Amino acid sequence: MTSTSENASIDTIPERATATVEQLEQEGDVAADYIEELLDIADIDGDLAIDVRGGRAYLSVEGEDATSLSLLADPDTVQALQELTRIAVQTKTGRFSRLILDVAGSRDTRQRELEALVSRAIERLDDGATQASLPAMSSYERKLIHDIVADRGLVSESYGEGADRHTVIRRG
Repeated sequence: MTSTSENASIDTIPERATATVEQLEQEGDVAADYIEELLDIADIDGDLAIDVRGGRAYLSVEGEDATSLSLLADPDTVQALQELTRIAVQTKTGRFSRLILDVAGSRDTRQRELEALVSRAIERLDDGATQASLPAMSSYERKLIHDIVADRGLVSESYGEGADRHTVIRRG
């Protein structure tokens, strides 16, 4: 097993040069063009917003009619669209992208789900467990878990490889 400290944010991705704000804005623009074309093909209305923060480009898709985006807001669908969008960005720019896609608030919903997952893990620790393992998840979600756990005064580490990589929580 390999482990990563609680502050790791991209625990399985090799070191890469940090993108400039200008490059991240370009990623956002390319991603927005890609998603806009996809929405047009699917005849779905959506407003796009691009943001750059924490060394990543963020693309949000919102709509006045929540039902029009509801199918795209499913967590598995957002993850798949994010990967496709990252590939489109990489193809256009020649650079690896860590772009984050949010559809109709799906990231906020997932954040709340992860917070609840950590709360249940802490309950197991309160009941006497020495550690609590969480299911495998993406590097971005593991980073969110590490942040939530640290905010609650506990320690977390990632274990495993590839699709089996998961987080373990314990008391400091």
